[in-house]
Amino acid sequence: MTFKVYYQPDKKKRPVRENTQSLYIEADSEAEALLMVEHNTDYSIEYVEQLDDKALAYEKQNPNFKITTFD
Repeated sequence: MTFKVYYQPDKKKRPVRENTQSLYIEADSEAEALLMVEHNTDYSIEYVEQLDDKALAYEKQNPNFKITTFD
């Protein structure tokens, strides 16, 4: 499944809506996606959204669309 993770790039700063960024990740569940991002970044995660087929097709239209992987 593909998830869109909304996050703030710095945990130490106060969250500001305009600074919200997102990444895409493949995981078996929302909890797994959350843990993968938490363990591999210093981001302050706001929300994890599972993308259905229509939403994923829409997101793929963005030229900057890229699935994030962690080693």
